[in-house]
Amino acid sequence: MFIKGENIYLRAMEQEDTDLLYEWENNIELWHVSNTQTPFSRHVLRDFVENSQYDIYTNKQLRLMVVETSTNETIGTIDFFDFEVQHARVGIGIYIHKNYTGKGYAFESLNLAINYCFTILHLKQVYSLVNANNEPSLRLFEKAGFQKSGLKKAWNKTALNHFEDAWFLQLINEN
Repeated sequence: MFIKGENIYLRAMEQEDTDLLYEWENNIELWHVSNTQTPFSRHVLRDFVENSQYDIYTNKQLRLMVVETSTNETIGTIDFFDFEVQHARVGIGIYIHKNYTGKGYAFESLNLAINYCFTILHLKQVYSLVNANNEPSLRLFEKAGFQKSGLKKAWNKTALNHFEDAWFLQLINEN
């Protein structure tokens, strides 16, 4: 599966992505945004890639890899989660490796993902939860048209006895 943009494209995971996923999923600095608390083994990630059926209707989730077109370098991921057919909505998360931030890749990836959700999956809305102090992500989602529709107080535990608010952002398909 290829969803092409001007500078990047989104594709299905491949076995060759296991080492990248191992690096990214085990980066403790990212765990607070992915609700991860334990490391992943290569074996678990290999099984995840191998057993992903890429059927969002069955799995209720989908991960696509973000690839820079000019270099064919995999630079991040787009995750669709909590897919609800009945309510025509899905959660969306994005990760772009720090070496590739500030180049517009996150915005382009997010727009490709939104287009996929609205034109291929025919969803009514996409949403995301973003920690209140994550200004770059808040700016990204708002630039893509998402609106803050609620503040979840003390939603994410980020340290012992420390909780952070999170914004619930939605983008409604008006077509």
